[in-house]
Amino acid sequence: MADDTSASIITLHQPRPKKATKTPAERAREYRQRKKAGKSVTVTDLPLQVPASAPATVSTSATPLPSPTFRTVTPPSRRHAAPILLTVAALALAVVGMTMNGWFARSLGSTDTAGWLFLVIGVAADLVALVMPSCAAGLWQAGQRTTALAAWAVWLMTFVFAVTAGIGFASLNIADATMARAARATPAVTTAQAALNDAMAARDRECKGGVGKYCRERETTVTERRQAVDMAMRAVEHTADPQTDAAIRVVAWTSLGTLRPTADDFAMLRLVLLALLPQIGGILLMVGRVHRC
Repeated sequence: MADDTSASIITLHQPRPKKATKTPAERAREYRQRKKAGKSVTVTDLPLQVPASAPATVSTSATPLPSPTFRTVTPPSRRHAAPILLTVAALALAVVGMTMNGWFARSLGSTDTAGWLFLVIGVAADLVALVMPSCAAGLWQAGQRTTALAAWAVWLMTFVFAVTAGIGFASLNIADATMARAARATPAVTTAQAALNDAMAARDRECKGGVGKYCRERETTVTERRQAVDMAMRAVEHTADPQTDAAIRVVAWTSLGTLRPTADDFAMLRLVLLALLPQIGGILLMVGRVHRC
């Protein structure tokens, strides 16, 4: 009895098994896993070449951000108010100084042409004294020390010239005003002068016939009345400059009598200040420029 053999045919190319259809829950879980793996990679690590054998998830330590620092910011209105005020004050002093020095320089000319030439010199010197400090400070900051020193030397020359002209202007006007006030006729001066005139008239009548006892008495009366007129005039001169007398008394009072300046001391101090203050406009401009920077 022959054995029956059944031949089995094995196909060389077997079809690829179909993927099992995933449920919505499985797809959602895979999506969450991929999303979690993507979050572990930072932006700074993206340009790196990761080898194929490396794990897909790269964990990096997060660098803590620096804590913010706060500082007080000055409002622009307050920050720029001081330079603006200094600039305005400098320009005002410069105008006053140029007017004073130009007027006094013109008064020195013997002719009209010479007076105008002196005026131009005075105004130009004041302009140089106004602008040169700021230019010299800028040159010094730029490292041009030699040029800056030359600029300061030029400023010093113009400054001395301007102060000298200011002293001449102030002294001339103060003297004229004081003399005008001292020469005014006050009631005391008028009364003393009238008494002196009466005494002189009586002396002339009495001494007309010759020098005698009564003539000598009238002469003595005239001398006394003349002294009264001089005292009244000195009192007027004393009140012609009340600022000096008041300043002396204030200094003596504040120092408890330790300091007792004379009238000449205060007059000299006032003269120097009146001549010096109109010439510091250039310094004020330089300070305002530094504060603005």
